[in-house]
Amino acid sequence: MQTGKRGTRMISTERLFFAYLDEMATITILMPLSYHHGLSSSFTITQGSLKSPLTIVNRVQIENYQKYTCKLNEEFCFGTQYWVLDEHGGQTDLQIGAIIRTEEFDKKFYYEGNDLGVIYSTIESGFKLWAPTATQVKLKLRNPKTKYSEIIKMKREDVGVWSVVVRKNLEYYHYSYLVQVNQEWREVVDPYVKAVSANGDMGVIVDLNKTRREKPVLPPLENPVDAIIYETHIRDFTIHPNSGVGHKGLYLGVAERGTRSANGELTGLSYVKDLGVTHIEFLPFNDFAGVDELNPLSKYNWGYNPIHFNAPEGSYSTDPSDPYARIHELKEMIHQIHEAGLRVIMDVVYNHVYIREESSFEKILPGYYFRHNEMGLPSNGTGVGNDIASERRMVRKFIVDSVEFWLKEYHVDGFRFDLMGILDVETMNEVRKVCDRLGNDILIIGEGWNLNTPLPLQKKANIANQAKLPSIGQFNDQFRDSIKGSTFNLHDKGYAFGNKHYFEAAVEAIMGSVGFHKRSKRIFNEPFQSVNYIECHDNHTLWDKIEACLPNVDEEIRMKIHRLATGIVLLSQGIPFLHSGQEFLRTKEGDSNSYQSPDSINQLDWDRKSKYKENVNYIKGLIQIRKAYSCFRMRKTVDIQNRIRLLPLVEPLLGALYLGEQEEMILLINPTANHHFISIPKGEWLVLADSDQASTVPTRMVQGGGIQMEPISLNVLLKK
Repeated sequence: MQTGKRGTRMISTERLFFAYLDEMATITILMPLSYHHGLSSSFTITQGSLKSPLTIVNRVQIENYQKYTCKLNEEFCFGTQYWVLDEHGGQTDLQIGAIIRTEEFDKKFYYEGNDLGVIYSTIESGFKLWAPTATQVKLKLRNPKTKYSEIIKMKREDVGVWSVVVRKNLEYYHYSYLVQVNQEWREVVDPYVKAVSANGDMGVIVDLNKTRREKPVLPPLENPVDAIIYETHIRDFTIHPNSGVGHKGLYLGVAERGTRSANGELTGLSYVKDLGVTHIEFLPFNDFAGVDELNPLSKYNWGYNPIHFNAPEGSYSTDPSDPYARIHELKEMIHQIHEAGLRVIMDVVYNHVYIREESSFEKILPGYYFRHNEMGLPSNGTGVGNDIASERRMVRKFIVDSVEFWLKEYHVDGFRFDLMGILDVETMNEVRKVCDRLGNDILIIGEGWNLNTPLPLQKKANIANQAKLPSIGQFNDQFRDSIKGSTFNLHDKGYAFGNKHYFEAAVEAIMGSVGFHKRSKRIFNEPFQSVNYIECHDNHTLWDKIEACLPNVDEEIRMKIHRLATGIVLLSQGIPFLHSGQEFLRTKEGDSNSYQSPDSINQLDWDRKSKYKENVNYIKGLIQIRKAYSCFRMRKTVDIQNRIRLLPLVEPLLGALYLGEQEEMILLINPTANHHFISIPKGEWLVLADSDQASTVPTRMVQGGGIQMEPISLNVLLKK
């Protein structure tokens, strides 16, 4: 058989009319009006030598067809080819239709095994592919040293799994599957593939035992609120000419320790360690489209175009043509981060694929892996043309299996779920279960936006359903918008700009969004569900927003607003989240969507880190304060409500007294452009942070009664 190019379809039939299996016992037939006026008084179904009449239940004209709904009077046998004959002697193949989106189909073909994909040994390799509607499946193998492929038939087993064992050492062999569905052959890459050729054109068989390494012991993480997350992009992190890194833009570049800029300042991993955060969150590093791996610097991409969910991206490796290089080097990156005492959060994009029609999912089982609207068309809640149907059993299994693979094989420490609101509650809780089974300190956070996808509201993994996702953190967009102003209205000024209209919303956000005041509408049941942020890879950086809002204001004022907003993130209840470079006023020159902008826009500017060193040190000091004093990371809502008291200040001034287990502290915030004398409780108070400095080492002491606050500043006081 001529297989043609990868991804091309090979159709072996011309159809006079169309027949679809839409339910286990229902066949829909569409006869064109141009064919016998669309009329037939009877239909027969055949399979091999067996024939059986269909019962016509209904007939209706739709557009240029007569539509017949027919009852199948015998059990349908999946994996075999059926034909439908009309009264005129015409015939058509019975195609798999909407049956694949029924609960009955989902139950019938659920596979519990953990061996999909390739199980390799030096003696033999076993291949398994779940393709329940396929009538034939073949394995295509190619020794990379030759141009010729070997085609091997696979055997259908229970619940739609096809398998074959090849008894020889297949290490480095390239492989794909040839799948026949609805009389069409398609060549596909294994959805469970763990290694790929350059640009992911073919799967590659590798021995992962050769790449394994022990995970270092990490400092304890007792509660998610003890985490401080630092988001970056592997290429952005080191590509700057003055990063001091050898392997710029690569996995190995992130792994380099002790790197310094030209003026001797720490950069890269050692700098992030010194800053004091606990987790580095990386934008996607599974295989994605948008960058030519063989010419990686010709294009840029954030990585939200997933192709192969279980194979590392090759553009970050030193040799994308070597299937082992990307695996070894990603593992080295993660290992060095662990050696530095930090953890790794992986940004995962299980909500959609790059191009639905070209994905392995759609070629293997058309229509199953994606949601469809009431018109039968693919839904588009993600905005990129397709929504993964996570509520279907084998889709959910794929996501959970993939998460487990990254935890076990690459030792990642957490996941950030892109557009988590597309996914369903049950899937996310299954993800939580597998994470809890493998560790007690694995973070799961996600974007719980309510997106327009055909999933019942009560099943969406979004903020509205946070009570059903009790151990999963969600990005708090109300925190973001109340502190800095609306993300989608560039010129809207938030509380940190001195906008007193955001005062009550800001107080609630700073207190964890858990209903601090009885009259407040809580967003989360517990503080560890709230991921607090004002900047991430999306939208304008905070600095760019401030410049747009205040174009004629002195840079010193803009810096104060930036410092105050970032300080609020670090001292609020919940999980603080920083965008890399936020601490040195990161700019993208006003670019609000830099997903494919050049390195000059996206790179982390290490010269800027030196320029704004004082601000870096200030943020570093606030991180130390947060880590040293548990009152800024209370673990339960009841503690926040019972152990924090607001001081009677005039809005928008904010003062809060924290009654910690071992300390009393005061947080004071002045977002206005004026000095204010603020009354505080009696006693001797050590100043840990003011407008200029922040540290666990106090700069001075003030007597109870009052303190002068600088414009646009925060103070942290510790009772002596």
